[in-house]
Amino acid sequence: MRTAVVIGTGLVGTSAALALAGRGVHVHLVDHDPASARTAAALGAGTDEAPAGRVDLAIVAVPPAHVASVLATAMQDGIARGYLDVASVKGGPRRELEALGVDLTPYIGTHPMAGKERSGPLAATADLFEGRPWVLTPTRDTDTEVLNLALELVALCRAVPVVMDADAHDRAVALVSHTPQLISSMVAARLEEADETAVRLCGQGIRDVTRIAASDPRMWVEILSANPGPVADVLAGVAADLEGTVRALRSLQSGDDDKRREGTDSIEDVLRRGNAGQVRVPGKHGAAPAAYDIVAVLISDRPGELAGIFADAGKAGVNVEDVRIEHATGQQAGLVQLMVEPSVAPALAAALRERGWSIRQ
Repeated sequence: MRTAVVIGTGLVGTSAALALAGRGVHVHLVDHDPASARTAAALGAGTDEAPAGRVDLAIVAVPPAHVASVLATAMQDGIARGYLDVASVKGGPRRELEALGVDLTPYIGTHPMAGKERSGPLAATADLFEGRPWVLTPTRDTDTEVLNLALELVALCRAVPVVMDADAHDRAVALVSHTPQLISSMVAARLEEADETAVRLCGQGIRDVTRIAASDPRMWVEILSANPGPVADVLAGVAADLEGTVRALRSLQSGDDDKRREGTDSIEDVLRRGNAGQVRVPGKHGAAPAAYDIVAVLISDRPGELAGIFADAGKAGVNVEDVRIEHATGQQAGLVQLMVEPSVAPALAAALRERGWSIRQ
């Protein structure tokens, strides 16, 4: 691939453009808002000038509701040898293209499983897709050359290709992406009118659960509108668990020992099923989840503290597998949780103590 055009210079489109431009592909940037394309160009994602001729690949990075119409226009104009979109829903746009009578041989639907709470070109990074799954949904009509162009794009973005049926993809993202967004927003909504005293007690748990609730509502309305059925199906299962849990909690208020016992068993059941589901979430680099030990280090809110911890861990010859930061309420301090292989945790704790760090047991 030598040339590409990215139509839609939001987070995903600009990130893909940055990755391609950084690896020598000449990228043209198009957006309904010229200022967005100019911003992406200023970031080094390519040029906002129109291509002089047909490019190798057109990447459509617009909201799901507009994918089919934008693709149909681009394909009618013959701007590229191959066409793909990166929308988070795949079945609907493909059926819309079929209804428009578009020749689907030069097209493949794709979806990079990466994103942020922030949107727009200024949130984009060239490494957004590194190590992340990138779903490809070819059909029997998809031309081999187009599939190869899509695979080349995935490789240039350092992502991991995953081939799926379009409708199976939509059911999967309803479970692992779309429903979690709604549930996160629902939990965060409980905080809107909460007493300030309660809000001040927020710890890492509520931060973890509500992090993605900061996402752009308009963007998510567009996504959910394109995949309402599968999301509703997943939420119906969640609603059934919620109703059962509410009944179980009410039973715990009862003076009847049998009812309290039933309530306890019901709550334990949902918690255990949660345990069983959580261990299926892929771990580092998509591998099976690993069990790490935590070395907790107390730090102050000063520049260079995190860098110092990582540097000292490196000097101790320890690789930090993951890290979390828990900020102390009302204090300029926090707890850094370094996740490491269990065999090296004692040595790391000892080495950090020797270098003056405060280790919490």
